[in-house]
Amino acid sequence: MQVHHLRRPDSLRRPKRVGRGGKRGKTSGRGTKGQKSRAGRRIRPAVRDVIEKIPKLRGHGVNRAQSVVARPKPQAVALAALEAAFSPNDRITPQALVRLGLLRRAGGKSRPATIVANGDITKSLTIIGCRVTAKAREKIKAAGGEVVD
Repeated sequence: MQVHHLRRPDSLRRPKRVGRGGKRGKTSGRGTKGQKSRAGRRIRPAVRDVIEKIPKLRGHGVNRAQSVVARPKPQAVALAALEAAFSPNDRITPQALVRLGLLRRAGGKSRPATIVANGDITKSLTIIGCRVTAKAREKIKAAGGEVVD
């Protein structure tokens, strides 16, 4: 790219004003009758009519707040999976779960993890930064582990 290839993002040239005296006479190059020949012409976007015919959707879906839509849903991780993947006295964080493939990433970020009580656990594990269900918390404490909120 060279200097003479650069273009302004917005043109300095004013739009051509038609029908303001001077040359071209009568219709000023607008053709004859019709919406496009009138002053202040504006063609209504065809999609606007389609939108008006669709009933308004309320609540979930289209009109829902984007903060709700974008909020990542927590992913369940079973105690049996933790038992198989970790050694005794390991510290379990969301990053460790992603590293071992127990937690999928969504949009480049690790999704929130919820430890659920599927399966049994015998190893003493320390859980940090994950949601833990009440039953899973009981099983972890019974095995000698702890949950740090």
